[in-house]
Amino acid sequence: MADSYDVLIIGSGPGGYVTAIRSAQLGLKTAVVEKKHLGGICLNWGCIPTKALLRSAEVYDHFKHAKDFGLSAKEFSFDMSKVVERSRGVSKQLNTGVGFLLKKNKVDVIWGTAKITGPGKVDVVAADDAPKGAKGGGTYEAKHIIVATGARPRALPGLEPDKENIWTYFEAMVPKELPKRLLVVGSGAIGIEFASFFNSMGSEVTVVEVMDQILPVEDVEIAKLARKQLEKQGLKIMTSAKVAGIEKGKTLKAKVEVGGKTETIEVDKVISAVGVVGNIEDLGLEALGVKTDRGCVVIDEYGRTNVKGIYAIGDVAGPPMLAHKAEHEGVICVEAIAGKKPHVMDKLKIPGCTYCHPQVASVGLTEAKAKDAGYEVRVGRFPFIGNGKAIALGEPDGFVKTVFDAKTGQLLGAHMCGAEVTELIQGFVVAMNLETTEQELIDAVFPHPTLSEMMHESVLDAYGRVIHT
Repeated sequence: MADSYDVLIIGSGPGGYVTAIRSAQLGLKTAVVEKKHLGGICLNWGCIPTKALLRSAEVYDHFKHAKDFGLSAKEFSFDMSKVVERSRGVSKQLNTGVGFLLKKNKVDVIWGTAKITGPGKVDVVAADDAPKGAKGGGTYEAKHIIVATGARPRALPGLEPDKENIWTYFEAMVPKELPKRLLVVGSGAIGIEFASFFNSMGSEVTVVEVMDQILPVEDVEIAKLARKQLEKQGLKIMTSAKVAGIEKGKTLKAKVEVGGKTETIEVDKVISAVGVVGNIEDLGLEALGVKTDRGCVVIDEYGRTNVKGIYAIGDVAGPPMLAHKAEHEGVICVEAIAGKKPHVMDKLKIPGCTYCHPQVASVGLTEAKAKDAGYEVRVGRFPFIGNGKAIALGEPDGFVKTVFDAKTGQLLGAHMCGAEVTELIQGFVVAMNLETTEQELIDAVFPHPTLSEMMHESVLDAYGRVIHT
């Protein structure tokens, strides 16, 4: 007789394991199927290890500028193998933590590759390296099946990753040595973070972006400042450009089409960072009639597909492909299954963060999109150079931008570039969720001296009341 569950989740990434824990908290008998790593790509090969790498690069940068702080660091270097080892160690620690949380909440972990074979039925082919004594291959039954299989790097024709010369983020995360010359194709969060890391460590980095600005989803002013600062640090950035082909030899020769001409760039390695595509294959979805669109599963606001009893969350369910979106999407899904009445997620209130140097963070509408939506806007800006804490940190480059509905005072969007803005953005996220107006933000008391004071000043600026500029 097959093991039977109320909820069975395929995939244990941030969306999958958080959903599993919440499901168990709601009293539902829950299992999660995982073929390789608890915590999924984000924890093992994405969000977490890249931040560990970027932290090493940040500390290394501080050594370079020690004299600016009255310090002396005459001899300093790095061991790439140790940098990678630290990053992998951080992931391993968190991977173990996810296993502990699932066990604590009495969630069964089934090790293997899953396929939905019929209504409420999942066949699992056991993983070769499953932990000893763990559940594995077999047929399992569940009233509700949630697909949380995430996404993988997108491959473009002529730019197919080969693990040796053309890397995805998998290979870029564990380099055996520092490439002297590096080409990064794509300037979204993944591409810019790796470009920033390798540039800080000493590689000659060129970024090629097909759109007319880097970080294409960001506000144009923020993207321009980020580009200026990255170029100041030594990155070469080519926008409105396309990699037409790569000739492999002792070195790599990339042909880049830009401005009606073709340039040849000689590099040692290439990172393909042209986006991701959902893992929808070999799950049995097509045979069951589950609707998909452009490589992702189509769902409603509660994660339900068009087939009863089958749900999808996270990257596999479409953009924005962010871990925190997956987590909240999963909680909404399973709370609806349990008969609760969860709030539907407003995707405009999902923050985005890029951990390059300087950092970039945003939530809500850009100024351009607000105007396109028909809003009359009031815009506030405040520069880091006007903030005492930023100057004391030696981080005077950056600014905070806020966009308001001129008629109602509603905060429509907030956009930042500079030190620690990925930590600051949540203040505006909370404000937007509480439907805060400009007056409430103006009346709020911000601590001094902090970077957060710039958030206050940007609001004041939108209403002609700025103090420190």
